[in-house]
Amino acid sequence: MDVFQAMTELKPTIVHFSGHGTSADTLVLQDDQGNPKHVPLEGIVSAMAIGSENLKLVFFNTCHSFNQAEACIRHIPAAIGMNRDVGDLPARFFAAQFYSAIGFGHSVQRAFHQAKALVAMEFPGEEAIPEVYEQDEGSLVLVRPSEF
Repeated sequence: MDVFQAMTELKPTIVHFSGHGTSADTLVLQDDQGNPKHVPLEGIVSAMAIGSENLKLVFFNTCHSFNQAEACIRHIPAAIGMNRDVGDLPARFFAAQFYSAIGFGHSVQRAFHQAKALVAMEFPGEEAIPEVYEQDEGSLVLVRPSEF
C-alpha cells in the first residue's frame, strides 16, 4: 500500500527501487511488520502501470530485475534493471553516475552508458549487469537544465 500512497501523493517522474530481487522475478519489499515480502513481476509492473501518469522511468537497482524492467516499458517510457546479482558498491556507483548525467540534461540512454563506463573503470566486468529498456530508444530526456 505504501507504493500506491507514494505514487498518489508524489506523482513521481522516476521510481527507484534499491534493495533485493530474486531469480524468481520477485522484488523483495517489507511488510508492515518489517518482514520480507516477495512481490511478483506482475504485481510490481501493474503497480507501475497504474501508479502515476507522470512516471517516465522505473529504476530497479536490485539483483535479477531485468525482466521487471523489460515488462514495465509496455506501460512507461523507460526502465532499468539488472540481469544477475549485483554488488552494493557497483550498484551505488552506477546509480550515482546515472543520476548525475540525468541532472546535466543527458538522455536516459547516454546517462546509462556513462554509468556503465564508470562501473567498467571501477569494477571491471560488472558493467555488463545493468540493462536499459526504452520505448523510443535514446530520445527520453528527464531534465532540461536552464541556461544561465
